[in-house]
Amino acid sequence: MSANRVPARLEHVGIVVEDLGVAKAFFTELGLELQGEMTVEGRVVDLITGLAGVRSDVAMMRTPDGHGCLELIRYQTPVGPAGDSAAPANTPGLRHILFEVADLDDVVERLRKHGAELVGEVAQYEDNYRLCYLRGPAGIIVELAEKVG
Repeated sequence: MSANRVPARLEHVGIVVEDLGVAKAFFTELGLELQGEMTVEGRVVDLITGLAGVRSDVAMMRTPDGHGCLELIRYQTPVGPAGDSAAPANTPGLRHILFEVADLDDVVERLRKHGAELVGEVAQYEDNYRLCYLRGPAGIIVELAEKVG
């Protein structure tokens, strides 16, 4: 890397949801902490998003280690097109986010109470991890990884 280039730092991942309350409850159950909520609108928001008349509710959820953050967004206006909440894992675009957990089975059961469903099955990868994909709010695929061995 050249001396003139500053390495990028991932600040957050934005996820558009239909029900902000359901999404907050789901990610709180996963261990994220609500850092703040706000409603955003105005010319700058319109310019950034390339949309006109934006008004959206935002909840910032931080991981317990303080290094990761999700921006959960519910657009009040303009109404967006319907997404495919059942899009398979191989659909182009951002498909999943991964969280390492201490007890995968416990987390799966707790998230099921918030509407999560397994996409496939829980499987072990070599002698390293137990893994699974869960579909959560707005069809978000969350991968869970439990270190084994």
